[in-house]
Amino acid sequence: MDPIKQFELERAEAIKAMGEDQELRQKSLDWMLHADKYKYTYNYSWMGRPIIKYPNDILILQEMIWSLKPDYIVETGIAHGGSIIFSASMLELLGHGEVIAVDIDIRKHNRDEIEKHPMNKRITMIEGSSIDPEIVNAIKEKVKGKKVLVCLDSNHTHEHVLEELRMYADMVNVGSYIVCPDTFVEYFPKGYCNDRPWDVGNNPMTALIAFLKEDDRFEIDKDIDNKLMITEGFDGYLKRIK
Repeated sequence: MDPIKQFELERAEAIKAMGEDQELRQKSLDWMLHADKYKYTYNYSWMGRPIIKYPNDILILQEMIWSLKPDYIVETGIAHGGSIIFSASMLELLGHGEVIAVDIDIRKHNRDEIEKHPMNKRITMIEGSSIDPEIVNAIKEKVKGKKVLVCLDSNHTHEHVLEELRMYADMVNVGSYIVCPDTFVEYFPKGYCNDRPWDVGNNPMTALIAFLKEDDRFEIDKDIDNKLMITEGFDGYLKRIK
């Protein structure tokens, strides 16, 4: 067998076996809870901007963007800007593409840092609700007929994420993804996010389960889920299959 194919086969078999290891899954959750005491995901930056993600999720997005080579990456939620800077830097490596980012409140100090960043040339920021029909329709019109990857990382309540999934699904072409972060909330203790409006039973995981029941064009990419283990997005990588 070709050595490259052999390596890929062995890796696929290991990932599948890892995904079936329930003890490892539980250990991963235990580790995440322990590390979260120190706001673990807040400790990383991408090209100078806080990215607030697990390193595993950053790496999987790199794999995804390099493979898909999207024309547009649409992101809801900006915060400090690390994620959109990351996406823009990947598009810069590819030599084409634009990030369209929506946030209901782009704080001035964050906007200033993003706008003076060298990757800002591939970023368009829109201030407003990610489920405002006028904003969504404008984005749809801009990305029509292009290769699009969508990342939904704004308000994490069930109602909001479900509406985002419904509104942004048509933008995604077959073979591409909607990334739905913070599904791990469903597996953390109830009341853990006591300063936020989301919780067990009301979060991106419950939203994506409801969405998949009504839209059969998407499925959970279990290969991604099986190899991540430590992730903000358990089952949160939705691939458009038709």
